[in-house]
Amino acid sequence: MRAAHLLRRPVGLAGLGLLVVVLSVALLGPILWGERATVVDTGNLLAGPSAEHWIGTDNLGRDLFYRVLVATRLSIVLALGATAISIVLGLVLGAAPMLAGPRLGRLVTWAVNVLVAFPGLLLVLFFAVVFGVGESGAALAVGLAGAPSFARLCHTLIAGVSERDYVAAARIAGVSRLRILRRHVLPNIAEPLIVNATMSAGGVLLSFAGLSFLGLGVQAPSYDWGKLMQDGLNGIYTNPLAALGPGFAVIVAGLAFNLTGEALATAFGLGAATGAARRGRAGTTTAAGTRAPAATAPAEGAVLSVDDLRVTIPAGAGNPIRAVRGVTFAVREGEAVGVVGESGSGKSMTALAVARLIEEPIRVEAGHLAFAGEDLLAAGDSAALRKRLGTSLAVVFQDPMTSFNPTHRVGSQLAEVSRFHQGLSRRAAFARAVDRLRAVRIREPGRRARQHPFEFSGGMRQRAMIGMGLMGTPRLIIADEPTTALDVTVQQQVLDLLAEVRRDTGAALLLISHDVSVVTDVCDRVLVMYAGRIVEELPAQDLRTLARHPYTRALVAAVPDMETDLTRPLSVIPGLPVDPAHVPAGCAFAARCPLADDHCRSVEPVLEADPAGNRVACHKAGQPLPARTEEVSA
Repeated sequence: MRAAHLLRRPVGLAGLGLLVVVLSVALLGPILWGERATVVDTGNLLAGPSAEHWIGTDNLGRDLFYRVLVATRLSIVLALGATAISIVLGLVLGAAPMLAGPRLGRLVTWAVNVLVAFPGLLLVLFFAVVFGVGESGAALAVGLAGAPSFARLCHTLIAGVSERDYVAAARIAGVSRLRILRRHVLPNIAEPLIVNATMSAGGVLLSFAGLSFLGLGVQAPSYDWGKLMQDGLNGIYTNPLAALGPGFAVIVAGLAFNLTGEALATAFGLGAATGAARRGRAGTTTAAGTRAPAATAPAEGAVLSVDDLRVTIPAGAGNPIRAVRGVTFAVREGEAVGVVGESGSGKSMTALAVARLIEEPIRVEAGHLAFAGEDLLAAGDSAALRKRLGTSLAVVFQDPMTSFNPTHRVGSQLAEVSRFHQGLSRRAAFARAVDRLRAVRIREPGRRARQHPFEFSGGMRQRAMIGMGLMGTPRLIIADEPTTALDVTVQQQVLDLLAEVRRDTGAALLLISHDVSVVTDVCDRVLVMYAGRIVEELPAQDLRTLARHPYTRALVAAVPDMETDLTRPLSVIPGLPVDPAHVPAGCAFAARCPLADDHCRSVEPVLEADPAGNRVACHKAGQPLPARTEEVSA
């Protein structure tokens, strides 16, 4: 389809046509015209254009037209070789933050940024002097000079793909960084790399011709287009075609590469931006947190125990963002715990920290953070821990479109867990993947396992993501907004499936949602978060009737039900959520709370437990709210 689209466009047709001609001449030129290009005619030295010699002869009487045709092979080979050097080195440098870790990666990125700031021509001349004259030195010079721009492009593309949920899922499964790069990242950045490589080849060709023209590239007796231009320069006034002929060949070949690259960009849907660098979201994702000494023992019978969890994001002007501020909770075997709150309250950041999907420079600190009896902060990044997390911890992400790698079949992605952690063969792992798809009620699992994610509906992708978590023996399932972007019927199917998985496997569930009604139906306990803190914890069945924090009651009131009076305005929470970079003193909810007084605005409430074990952080807990405060508009 893309090839047909490419040929239907005039730019694509012209570019491919020219490229085919250039490559054909490069392949066949020395075979067809090699002898004619070397015949010496001493009686016809430095002759001008004629019927016998279309663009004249050189100082030995050799036909310049045939020499231009024969020089095509060396010119193209050197240009492609230098482009390959740029791509390989650029890919290594661009992948350094992912493969070598954030500290070394930042150092490499800094060096790349410095090199990108230098003009390309200066870099080419510098490396040409360092490596010396000749074909090899010129190839290395041009290749190294082009590497920084490719490194910048690769870094941007890799950073964007690394934030996808399927990469996070692979990391949770314990897949090595190198395999993640090869299997999940490279296939998804191949298209823009091919486009940029094609377009860059034209510029590399020109750079090579320039080096040879200056005497730093190809040396006699070999010759490329640049060498021919240099030889023809002496007679530019008597026979300008001797220099303009190879120059015209450089223009045609460069135009062929550039037009083909532009057409490929359009066919792949990448747009013109790929010529410089397709802008992606450059961010920090994945892996381990900052080590902190254990302060408390894990809760008895808990599969997950979290004490005083803090997540800090560095920011400019020395004002770090405290995304999570002292969160303490536990999830017991077989229990379902819901986490609710508005966007930006710290729900997902808490889950990412628990799943070890946060990396420096973001800091993760805790008095204690244990999963299945193992201290996650003290365990480092050992193979044993990766295996434990890969088989015992399942994560269901909120966006079903990004839950799977679009370039691989669903069955092979599910089978990856069993192959790496359970030692199954490719066939046995695929058979288990089919069985797990059947377990999450996907029809025709054998056929579906051989399909790509885009062939699944949103609900099917979400069920398949749950099936991926069941490839091992999960003791905890973290579901981060698993029903986002799904219609209500499919939402209920996904929630029913999670409940069924809990019954069948005995796994605990940590369900993150902004929908109070969802956690009420599914969970045993509910944690209410605001501004990075837990402000209330109580049984899910009591959420609508016994909530004591004004924020919790406002969340409940904001969810309409079948008894909502349609003649009155819907309930809303006044004001805006707190900016995590500027959390005020006192209670963070005070500016939006109808009960707040000066004491609330100056003294932060402590999260305290009542005799029943419910916790609340509020100076006015349980006090009645003014009538119809929910009508105040945000």
